Amino acid sequence: MSSRREVSVDRGDVLAAQVRIEGFVRRTPLLKAEFFGASLWLKCEFMQHAGVFKTRGAFNRQLLARAQGELDPVKGIVTASGGNAGLANAYVARRLGVKATVFVPITAPQVKVNRLKAYGAEVLQVGTEYAEAYAAALEHVEVAKAVFCHAYDQVEICAGAGTIAEEILQDEPGITTVVVAVGGGGLFSGLSAAADGRVGIVAVEPQRIPTLHTALQVGAPVDIEVSGIAADSLGARRVGDIAFDRAMSAPPRSVLVSDEAIIEARNELWQSYRIPAEHGAAAAFAAISSGAYRPSRDENVAVVICGANTDLSTIAGSTPLRM
Repeated sequence: MSSRREVSVDRGDVLAAQVRIEGFVRRTPLLKAEFFGASLWLKCEFMQHAGVFKTRGAFNRQLLARAQGELDPVKGIVTASGGNAGLANAYVARRLGVKATVFVPITAPQVKVNRLKAYGAEVLQVGTEYAEAYAAALEHVEVAKAVFCHAYDQVEICAGAGTIAEEILQDEPGITTVVVAVGGGGLFSGLSAAADGRVGIVAVEPQRIPTLHTALQVGAPVDIEVSGIAADSLGARRVGDIAFDRAMSAPPRSVLVSDEAIIEARNELWQSYRIPAEHGAAAAFAAISSGAYRPSRDENVAVVICGANTDLSTIAGSTPLRM
């Protein structure tokens, strides 16, 4: 494993991304939702193109590469993903008219694999977890000479995700805390950079995939075992260097939630708000609904619901539409 890179993202990167991707991404709603007496808003990023927040970073990465003359339509882009980063980059590549090659583990949900193919991506399934797909993608990109789009640990990717925080604070300036799920940490990095000390960040991880939590305990990103209900979207083996650097310079409140709490939160999001969150996206809400994070009375909390690429039949109480 290579030594840790000294790479950072700041609010200037986020503001530049916001200008670059304007008109390409949706400005998603901020929904007011009273829950257990807390002043709570839900940032509905699951409504983003491709059903996931990662489309923002994918547009930022590919548009900048195109502007710099690096994006060849035939060679295109290569990415590795548990599913969502692949979906975002494949969607953007189709919009920009370039080839997309996506490496995913064999454990990737079929619903995501099917959508990748529908976007026209070449899908290559390697290994049983993200890290193995990532290693294969790096080998491929050297041969293909394509633009590599990291799932979470590139400045452009993180900065694109950070535009979510800009929208939250523009729509509701009274927000004091943003709650976000963490896998590799691209979303956390961007939100933290955009917040720039203006709001607090609560970083939520599954108990069975505590990448950031562990890194903060030992003082460096380290490999952990990946398992649990949210592994398809939060299944990075270690937190990204950019996320770790952000966490060291602007420490978040680190919170862990159980798989059971994530399942219950996902069901609650569907039953109460008709939000079809995937398990990873429900993790942030689980911190609130389970009591793992209890906001104070004067907090105004925004929870980012970051993705909806899921099989609706797996949500308790949901009934698939029949035409």
